Amino acid sequence: MSRTEAPPLPEPLRVPVADSHTHLDMQDATVEEALARAAAVNVTAVVQVGCDVAGSRWAAETAAAHPAVHASVALHPNEAPRIVHGDPEGTARQGAREPGGKAALDDALAEIDALAALGHVRGVGETGLDFFRTGPEGIAAQEESFRAHIEIAKRHGKALVIHDRDAHADVLRVLADAGAPERTVFHCYSGDADMAEICARAGYFMSFAGNMTFKNAQPLRDALAVAPTELVLVETDAPFLTPAPYRGRPNAPYLIPVTLRAMAAVKGLDEDTLAAAIYDNTARAFDF
Repeated sequence: MSRTEAPPLPEPLRVPVADSHTHLDMQDATVEEALARAAAVNVTAVVQVGCDVAGSRWAAETAAAHPAVHASVALHPNEAPRIVHGDPEGTARQGAREPGGKAALDDALAEIDALAALGHVRGVGETGLDFFRTGPEGIAAQEESFRAHIEIAKRHGKALVIHDRDAHADVLRVLADAGAPERTVFHCYSGDADMAEICARAGYFMSFAGNMTFKNAQPLRDALAVAPTELVLVETDAPFLTPAPYRGRPNAPYLIPVTLRAMAAVKGLDEDTLAAAIYDNTARAFDF
């Protein structure tokens, strides 16, 4: 089986569910094709997430054109240091860029702020901290951007969508210090059970992706087990994090049932009960 071949459609869910985090602009299918495949397995809504100004504009435009799509807009944590310090090697999809300094970051954040004011934009994110790809020289720009996104989310009454990679303590510190928005979502939850209990006490939503099905992901399953069902979401983060047994092949919203069934087993719930709860949670988180 080719690693580039799309996995087959899983058995449809009996109860509709939503994909709380996807990147349709990075997938091979057209938006219409992706939504049709998702609907065929009862994934009836998706949150399209922007990672830079151009992607956020695209997310907003796509949500305006498709009722099943809800937009979230932001500068990805790794985008902020690239804006400030430049990216001469072109490590991102956008290619090489010159340093823009704080003024360029302020300009980009102003565009995100304007997009966040739109009615069909339901979230501000993915924002947060990522200590995996960004070295010490980029941390200050990341935190400045994160704090700005928190204020944008609160100003417009939108959900905050958090990207947290190798930065759990610092993400929680900034949220506590700045004051988290009323609705805060940890996208692709990556903490352990202890952190899940901290998030639960704070009322943060925890969104689990296909990596919770991986053999080495017992800490994620332990976190899911203790996470309150009313705070649990499911996502693809497509085209990334394709669930087992399709790991390494292209991900898409239609594969949500694979992850949801694995989650139901961990939670000791039947899939219909979990799907209904997750749809309600996602609609509550993103106000749709």
